[in-house]
Amino acid sequence: MAHHSNPAINPSLLLQPVEVLKGIGKETALTLNELSVETIKDLMEFFPSRYEDYRLRDLADVGHEERVTVEGKVHSQPSIMFYSKKKSRLTFKLLVGRYLVNVIFFNQPYLKSKIAINDTVTITGKWDKHRQTITAQQFAAGPHSRQGDFEAVYSLRGALSQKMFRKYVGLALAEYGEHIEETLPQKTIHQYKLMNRRDALRSLHFPASEKEMKQARRRFVFEEFLYFQLKMQALRKFEREHSAGISQAYDVQKLKQFINSLPFTMTNAQKRVVNDICADMRSPYRMNRLLQGDVGSGKTAVAAVCLYASVTAGFQGALMVPTEILAEQHAESLLQLFEPMDVKVALLTSSVKGKRRKELLARLESGEINILVGTHALIQEDVGFHRLGLVITDEQHRFGVNQRRILREKGESPDVLFMTATPIPRTLAITVFGEMDVSIIDEMPAGRKEIETYWAKEEMLDRVLGFMEKELVKGRQAYVICPLIEESEKLDLQNALDVHAQLVQYFHGRYRVGLMHGRLPAEEKETVMKAFTEQEVEVLVSTTVVEVGVNVPNATMMVIYDAERFGLSQLHQLRGRVGRGSEQSYCILLANPKTEIGQERMKIMTETNDGFVLSEKDLELRGPGDFFGKKQSGLPEFKVADMVHDYRALEVAREDAKQLIESEAFWNDEQYAALRRHLEESGALSGEKLD
Repeated sequence: MAHHSNPAINPSLLLQPVEVLKGIGKETALTLNELSVETIKDLMEFFPSRYEDYRLRDLADVGHEERVTVEGKVHSQPSIMFYSKKKSRLTFKLLVGRYLVNVIFFNQPYLKSKIAINDTVTITGKWDKHRQTITAQQFAAGPHSRQGDFEAVYSLRGALSQKMFRKYVGLALAEYGEHIEETLPQKTIHQYKLMNRRDALRSLHFPASEKEMKQARRRFVFEEFLYFQLKMQALRKFEREHSAGISQAYDVQKLKQFINSLPFTMTNAQKRVVNDICADMRSPYRMNRLLQGDVGSGKTAVAAVCLYASVTAGFQGALMVPTEILAEQHAESLLQLFEPMDVKVALLTSSVKGKRRKELLARLESGEINILVGTHALIQEDVGFHRLGLVITDEQHRFGVNQRRILREKGESPDVLFMTATPIPRTLAITVFGEMDVSIIDEMPAGRKEIETYWAKEEMLDRVLGFMEKELVKGRQAYVICPLIEESEKLDLQNALDVHAQLVQYFHGRYRVGLMHGRLPAEEKETVMKAFTEQEVEVLVSTTVVEVGVNVPNATMMVIYDAERFGLSQLHQLRGRVGRGSEQSYCILLANPKTEIGQERMKIMTETNDGFVLSEKDLELRGPGDFFGKKQSGLPEFKVADMVHDYRALEVAREDAKQLIESEAFWNDEQYAALRRHLEESGALSGEKLD
């Protein structure tokens, strides 16, 4: 029987303010409100941030500096040393099993009267393995007798003590526990052997053992993920049903001819992805798909095939990219591919002005132009299409959600494809882009040489520059990347200006060194980049401005200063700027990392060229928030669940949510009432959270 049909259960009682509990007055209530605890339900769902472990353990198993609780016999008279009126140190020896350990208490001289030789006492503190000493925090006379070996610790502020807070939670559970409603369907609870909600709440706050706490946590991890994914899947359903898309009946024969005419053979991964996208274009729903492909995996070719499909169906296509240089490069490669096909490609950037711009827009509106490539000049108001069918945005995280939306609104609900070369770990992709379908190109085109990556200490700079010169002598070019300009952070960081000056001096009269950084006006950046693209400059010193999409096949060397300051994904993006031609390319990481994580990063970079492997590792090393940067992550905040640690549960929840949202039963059956209510409260059903 589901709980809510039981008339004795009244979940609305949990919505009463915390003051209804004994012992919580106005002041305490205000302190709790600051923690966003306003109702009894909030109090019950304010979960511990960690647990203290008071179980007795054999000292042989306890690591150095770990916290431990031991029980033992006092083996020496306690002695006290006073350093000042307030500061003292009490020490004695304690026989714990077969160990004779030193116990130290700071500033608790009154304990001396409670400790006598041969007494049995229980001590909790930090174990120093080398000195065989426990720096004690807690003392109890008598043998080990705590009720809870495992105690919850909360993130509190102000005057609230752990003890008080635990008391309030205990009161809430005692008085209102029976009104906790089960939110998951019984079927799900049985299927995954989950604890029921009432027991799980109790066990998270007052676990009898670590095992019980883990079971309770498991229950809430799944619940949080399921709620979140239901919201995402409902949004997706809502989007699909409320946005009539267009069905593009493309010419299969022509498409096959085009694919056969390409100057290279498509990989299986590319073919699979093209099939996904074409099926979406043919369906009456509007496509909303994310295409992830590692640097150099051939996303542009996929884009070309899909744009061509749209043209054969009688529609126009648009490709939006973040920079002018990238737009020019894309337009050029599409022109070459489409030349035999009689497809008209045009380029629109802010450099296209006046009369030229007017003519271009007229040809676009009349439908004479089939494919338009450009920067966000594409979304300006006066740009109108004749019949827009497919919109592709490259490096989609560079465009705001608003910019993506304006482009979609240029046509009558065109199909939308987002492309990115930042391999987003699957875990994050299914969370952040939960309302999109995700396709992945996970195979490299044949004939690409792997980039050789080396990690060098900074004192090896001369050797690195010698190696660079060897490449330059062969007529190749090199990038040198620095993390920062000017002294915005610590002075000891070589900034781009220093490095530039140093290299100008080193290569004086032999090679030309250019400089590019974030403070340069856009026109100057373009000029510097052009000079590099056209080989007027052999070495380009730059801050991370060059990350995205620049294609200079002649550049075979990438040197990254202070490499430990970058995340793995960023290093991988930077590395992908070389290795674009047929020559062997090199990436050299200059780094003296102080931390283990820093060293681990350098090692991983030299071991793999697979962006997806790296992105998963990056996520493990850094955690979800840092992966996108806090500001634009759009990552949901979970109380118990951790996307990296619990990603299996996330995938299961996503599949379940998908099936539920698609099923009739979910919208009608009594057993799903609590879940439906939760969805309504989240605003997912009204579509108001849609961007």
